[in-house]
Amino acid sequence: MDTFDYIIVGAGSAGCVLANRLSEDPNVTVCVLEAGGRDWHPYIHIPAGFIKTYAQKSVNWCYDMEPSEWTGGRRIFAPRGKTLGGSSSINGHVYNRGQRADYDTWAQFGNRGWSYADVLPYFQRIETRIGGGDPRFAGQSGPFKVTYSPWAHPLCDAFMDGCEQEGIPRNPDYNGETQEGVSYTQRAINRGVRMSSAKAFLHPVTGRKNLTVRTRAHATNLTFDGKRCTGVAYLRGGRRGAAQSIRARREVILAGGTFNTPQLMMLSGIGPADQLQGQGIAIRHELNGVGENLRDHYAPRLACRVKNAETINERVNGPKLAVEVGRWMLGKPSILAIPATVVYAFWHSGETADRSDLQLTFTPATYREGVQGELEREPGFTVAVWQQRPESRGTVRLKSADPFDAPVINPNYLDVEIDRRVLLAGMKLARRLMHTEPMKPYVLREDVPGDAVQSDDDLMGVARKRGTTTFHPMGTSKMGAASDPMAVVDDQLRVHGLEGLRIVDASIMPTMLSANLNAACLMIGDKGADMIRGREAPQAAIDILDAAE
Repeated sequence: MDTFDYIIVGAGSAGCVLANRLSEDPNVTVCVLEAGGRDWHPYIHIPAGFIKTYAQKSVNWCYDMEPSEWTGGRRIFAPRGKTLGGSSSINGHVYNRGQRADYDTWAQFGNRGWSYADVLPYFQRIETRIGGGDPRFAGQSGPFKVTYSPWAHPLCDAFMDGCEQEGIPRNPDYNGETQEGVSYTQRAINRGVRMSSAKAFLHPVTGRKNLTVRTRAHATNLTFDGKRCTGVAYLRGGRRGAAQSIRARREVILAGGTFNTPQLMMLSGIGPADQLQGQGIAIRHELNGVGENLRDHYAPRLACRVKNAETINERVNGPKLAVEVGRWMLGKPSILAIPATVVYAFWHSGETADRSDLQLTFTPATYREGVQGELEREPGFTVAVWQQRPESRGTVRLKSADPFDAPVINPNYLDVEIDRRVLLAGMKLARRLMHTEPMKPYVLREDVPGDAVQSDDDLMGVARKRGTTTFHPMGTSKMGAASDPMAVVDDQLRVHGLEGLRIVDASIMPTMLSANLNAACLMIGDKGADMIRGREAPQAAIDILDAAE
């Protein structure tokens, strides 16, 4: 049996950072197990390829979530990356850290070392911001390149002008001093190519002799000696692949993500007793929070038909697409190198307290039935809106004791009334922004919700019918003190009650961030690596934050 000092399960956003940082020490050995294959597919690296990888099973788990009341009984598709880089290899490229108060809330819950002052130096260390950004907050020399798109569009500019008329100011850096405002999105794209976690952190160090990366290695179980996790059992090459096991001298680190990490825990007998017994799995360690606290951003997408401007819809076929390909190959602005969302706005619903609680997106394109998988042909634009910090919580459960069965994912969207109130206010704001004076020359008609939809009940009916995930699941192995019955890891990311086992991915987030999650996952990977190595954290940037108050 092969033995390594550290075993990392999952080569996603956090896992690739862990592999890089842990293998910096030449005196330790590191093995990464990734259930998917290599990230060779060209659609991964061409930014517009996210439309193709959206439902491509060779690089995507392609999960479906359980139907619920507020999804109108629909099963919502939940793509997750299944390749080196994980979801950072198939996502929409948007880079967003979240608000200062998000992380301060984590610390206020008793998670030492997780305030914004503590995590900001990690954000700065992982990134290089190219083309702009507040130098007090942006990173200058990290491996992960974050850029500002040179691609502009008259509809985007008109939307931002309209936001300003509605009181939403321009903000040149939503990852800087404050998030509130409207701007073009910052993107994980550099020189026309996707910047994934694998590209930034894993591929540059695969030549290290102390780092082993095994792809198509589907973890099936964690192995133990008493309460100490000693290794991982896996199948290489699929269900009928060769059964193998490896041992960890020091630690096993789970970085499989919000759905797969709790699934592997429960398959290994760690989790709520009733869930394990219901699947005939022997209880190794009862831990009630495993698979609980699931949260995600739920977004209806509103749409208008367009006149007097060409949109992305018309540029994805025939000669026009050939022109865009040519521009991309020459390094010129092209639709092939833009993120899934082109403009971001962050603002207030009026339903909660002082800080912004709504996130709105604008893209000069429309999608079939509002789902980002297939562009429509007729000119149009989309405004999506979601509540930034939902209170509704769902679960991840086992379908069976078979590790190849997909987990049962119940997001429980909009279960809490405040979530419905905030979303309704957001839909009304999005609708106003679609019809501002600067937008009037371009709006042919409102398709969704449409003129017939006017009442609050009718608007929430649209949310039931058209709402979908924004691909930001988190929280199913949440961080918290041992006194919290739902906490799974402590503030050092060690699993409560066990030894030699940590979790380092989005599942440890105790509350939802006001953001897309990829940037935070990179930060968690970097911070987690320092914790594992026993290294002192970078100096907290208190002086910067005091000046920004």
